[in-house]
Amino acid sequence: MSFSFKRFLPHILVLVGFVVLSLAYFSPVLQGKKIFQSDIMHYIGMAQQQKEFAQAMSEETYWTNSAFGGMPTYQLGVKYPHNYIKTLDLSLRFLPRPADYLFLYFLGFYILLLSLKVDFKLAALGALAFGFSTYLIIILGVGHNAKAHAIAYMPMVLAGIILTFRKKYTLGFLLTAVALGLEIVANHFQMTYYLLFLVLVLGLAYLIDAYRKKVLPHYFKSVGILSVAAVLAVGLNATNIMATQEYAKESTRGESELTINPDGSPKEATSGLDKEYITEYSYGLAETFNLYIPKFMGGGNTEDIGKDSETYRTYVNMGASPIEALEVSKNAPMYWGDQPIVEAPAYVGAVIIFLFVLGLFLVKGRLKWWLVAGTVLSLLLSYGKNLGFLTDFFIDYVPLYDKFRAVSSIQVILELCIPVLGIFALVRLFNDFQKDDEKLKALTYTVAITAGLCMVFLLFKSSLFDFKSIRDQGIPEPLVEAIIKDRKSLFTTDTIRTLILVLLSAGTVYFFLKKRLSETLVVVAFTALILFDLISVNRQYVNADNFVSALQVDKPYRPNVADNEILKDKGHFRVLDMSSEGQRKPGRAAYFHNSLFGYHAAKLGRYNELMEFHIYNNNMNVLNMLNTKYIIAEDQGQIFPYTNTDANGNAWFVSELKQLADANAEIKALDSLDTKTKAVTTMSDLSSKPEVVRFQVDSTASIQLKEFQPNYLKYESNNPNDGFAVFSEIYYANGWNAYLDGNVVPHQRVNYVLRGMEVPIGNHTIEFKFEPEVVKTGSSIALGSSAILGILLLLGIFYHFKQRREES
Repeated sequence: MSFSFKRFLPHILVLVGFVVLSLAYFSPVLQGKKIFQSDIMHYIGMAQQQKEFAQAMSEETYWTNSAFGGMPTYQLGVKYPHNYIKTLDLSLRFLPRPADYLFLYFLGFYILLLSLKVDFKLAALGALAFGFSTYLIIILGVGHNAKAHAIAYMPMVLAGIILTFRKKYTLGFLLTAVALGLEIVANHFQMTYYLLFLVLVLGLAYLIDAYRKKVLPHYFKSVGILSVAAVLAVGLNATNIMATQEYAKESTRGESELTINPDGSPKEATSGLDKEYITEYSYGLAETFNLYIPKFMGGGNTEDIGKDSETYRTYVNMGASPIEALEVSKNAPMYWGDQPIVEAPAYVGAVIIFLFVLGLFLVKGRLKWWLVAGTVLSLLLSYGKNLGFLTDFFIDYVPLYDKFRAVSSIQVILELCIPVLGIFALVRLFNDFQKDDEKLKALTYTVAITAGLCMVFLLFKSSLFDFKSIRDQGIPEPLVEAIIKDRKSLFTTDTIRTLILVLLSAGTVYFFLKKRLSETLVVVAFTALILFDLISVNRQYVNADNFVSALQVDKPYRPNVADNEILKDKGHFRVLDMSSEGQRKPGRAAYFHNSLFGYHAAKLGRYNELMEFHIYNNNMNVLNMLNTKYIIAEDQGQIFPYTNTDANGNAWFVSELKQLADANAEIKALDSLDTKTKAVTTMSDLSSKPEVVRFQVDSTASIQLKEFQPNYLKYESNNPNDGFAVFSEIYYANGWNAYLDGNVVPHQRVNYVLRGMEVPIGNHTIEFKFEPEVVKTGSSIALGSSAILGILLLLGIFYHFKQRREES
């Protein structure tokens, strides 16, 4: 036991250090404060209804009516039965947010380097370089928590794969199954998809190496073991995966039936997202150097450049007061790249890139090549429309690539690869595999490349770049000139900064090779350089100013005059928020009401099309059929609720149901359709199926909503004739079941997005229940997979201790 404790003591101390650093960087959490994240603010609005339901009913609802007319909660943080891998994930995220994600960054990368047999000190150094990479910190600042969550588990998945290829079959299998299970539970499939690219590159490198060394049987055995681990990991997350897959087909990520745009022009046929939408955030070719020089392209969209800036002085000269000029200079438009929004540069670090370049000369074999290949592939794909032939190929031919947007985010792969190779440069520097003369030559080449690049930029910046931005249009010319001067100043300052860090790094390596510094001092020196390099940049974008009281984060919305008035109405209806605040905060209305709008990357596809064709154009017939009873309006800064007395209500009988040829005809018909008396469909279930079916609607006929929950609605109908009812609820076939007097009956989609059904003569009780089979099936698979993994873990522990006893 004593021997084991000494063996694990360094790792325990490293983990404690990670905890301390995570809390130190996000120190306001120790005061009970929380980081304000804009995306999370929107999410809280979207998820409020399901949260209240879970608290009141002690169960989950898999449907919410609070946003976009109604949608599944599968991508809104819903909890599934038997999701035990999530329990493990929550245990690992024991620190307050966002310190928990920073700790996970450190932990995952540390495990990856240990799996590559790196000394714990260098593994800890690599973990710091990865965890403090600017992009990984920035996404925590803006609230991309799921993305950060998934990125944090990437290195751990790679560690399991590498251990398996190193013939550590039991440990590799178990780590891969658990880590991949955690990766999937993070629920950011785009990041997991990008990880698959790197895994394929890694697998190809091992395949080539196995072929050369004539050990292909071991390679295929490892692949078989890893395949089983992957299946098990998927099983642990079966409910979420199956539900997401089912929903994706109906969402904006799925294939549309429309072949026209709202203006009537032909629509590009696609089974996924629109190409322009996918490549909207494409990394500029010149932006590559942001990875190396933080403000190479000005930094973020707005930067605080202070009173000493040309922008400040020019504003004052143009007649602005010092206070006004200072306010402008605190939000100066410094970014001059082509992306729509950039919160901060995706800075990897001058020091770690210096080590990465050194690694290109010192590190040999498959390790270098899969890391370099992963880095290059990631960079090239991040260019998006700026490298159109490659991006178009992937969109057109690589499965699932067209399901994800913001192609620049694939740079998470190079964010991972560069620190690994950088740390291995130090590993090779410290070992005796190469002579000191060869290491000095590698250092010389590295300095020539890294420092030389900085010198080129400093000497020829004016001839290489014009520092202009398309956002400068409309700004007075004197002010544009001042902004350009400030951009040049930032460029120069940060290039010199990078040059100094490179020279300090080179000096550290040089003095080690000249026996002036020990390995320990080199590690200490690079730890100091990397922490200074990255944290000093990160603090400019994510710092104590991002933290507010916990109450402001947990309850980010306050009801206004219109909200309070609408909340007095305890009925079931929808609200359209047209106020300026509602436009800025699309999740706000969903926090209080059943909103027509919301904030989500994967809305129901048909509803999104309805918004584009009709809701954005204020088609009142469509607003009425959605039972939009209130519109939050604004006049000269005064917010008030407008009551729409023409709203159709919760359900109504129509006198005519018309069968149309296709989706184009159906959505166009809503231009002038009297939705109170008529309905259109392309999927009629009526037995006779003529083009137009007419019904007699008596003045005494009624259908009233008696009970409602997000996942349950109960109506009472009274009709002296057979009729057809339209319900102002969003149609979703995969879970909503209709009951007539307790018996399941068919219902169909009408008016492009709503529910409709035949109701026979007489008095009846009609119920809609959201009962998704996918949750039941997935939960059973997750339970079985968890049981299998638990048994395998116990067997693995037993096998490990048995081997230890035999060895001793």
